[in-house]
Amino acid sequence: MAERSGWDRTGARCDVRSGNETSRSRVRATIFDFMLGAIVGDIIGSVHEHAGTRTKDFPLFTPQSFFTDDTVLTVAVADWILTGADLVDLLHEYTDAYPGRGYGLMYDRWVRRRSREPYNSFGNGSAMRVGPIGFAYDTIEDVLTWAERSAAVTHNHPEGIRGAQAAAAAIFWARRTRDRNEIRLKLEANFGYDLDFTLDSIRSTYRFNETCQGTVPQALIAFLESTSYEDAVRNAISLGGDADTLACITGGIAEAYYGGVPAEILGPGLKLLDERLTAVVNRFRERFLPA
Repeated sequence: MAERSGWDRTGARCDVRSGNETSRSRVRATIFDFMLGAIVGDIIGSVHEHAGTRTKDFPLFTPQSFFTDDTVLTVAVADWILTGADLVDLLHEYTDAYPGRGYGLMYDRWVRRRSREPYNSFGNGSAMRVGPIGFAYDTIEDVLTWAERSAAVTHNHPEGIRGAQAAAAAIFWARRTRDRNEIRLKLEANFGYDLDFTLDSIRSTYRFNETCQGTVPQALIAFLESTSYEDAVRNAISLGGDADTLACITGGIAEAYYGGVPAEILGPGLKLLDERLTAVVNRFRERFLPA
């Protein structure tokens, strides 16, 4: 049997055995882009946070564009996958290293108090950081298991876990099929979200919402209605809601489906990452790319 690394329910590392040598994914080359697909979505959305943008016609980058907490905690989860370090410790460490990036009030209080117990949140923070898991495993069962574990250290409310699992599963399925209706049906069947609406039908009434149940379905529709990576991110931001998180979740799924981030979008995003974040992304690529 092949030995692989796993984690217990708190995010601490343990050793498990698996008879399936590919249970941990030897991920295709788009893993590197995926990390950037979510991150670039976050960066594009950063200047639209609380701006109420309800159009798809806006510049992708401005001098004020920056990476937010969505990027920081997505990279923390990638680091967790790479190292097997305690996830609670990593979330504390990354938040300390990148203060003032727009962390939610409950999460920020949890970090400042050095809490180690979850706080029953159903905020969209569990879904915004889960993306790497959608690429790091080869079965939907593993994706759902590790998505729950990534969420439960903070967001142990059923809605917080459902949101994380749905976002990770969407990436997993987007890697494997060109049929978006199949993805829609699987998401509805497995997570109970009502995806029978259009962005146009909600754009005028949708408001800023930081919950999983008020963010994840909308991000999924932004992807499902898209024609490209760029179009998906523009869809997400055009709802006038929690723009960076909507675009981060949508951007990760869209990258998985479309197979990359266009170079003219990727370049400006890369320039805004610092050496530490870039190094983790690079290590993730080196670890999981096929030999």
